[in-house]
Amino acid sequence: MNKIGICDKCKSISYKRLIEQIKNIDKEAEFIIGCQNMCGIGRNKPFVILNHKPIIGDNEQDLINKIKDMLN
Repeated sequence: MNKIGICDKCKSISYKRLIEQIKNIDKEAEFIIGCQNMCGIGRNKPFVILNHKPIIGDNEQDLINKIKDMLN
């Protein structure tokens, strides 16, 4: 099972929308919602922590594409 950390405080992305998009990729992912200690990046770019590895995108779609690549 993949563990995905998402910050609900960072302003670079809507975490609820991001969760829905990730669920379309991996229905069984476990989400860890809360501060991920990446505030500097989270102010400007969307990110997730996927299985303890940070994934950073230039925008929401770029982040989703990178998540897809990592899960396939």
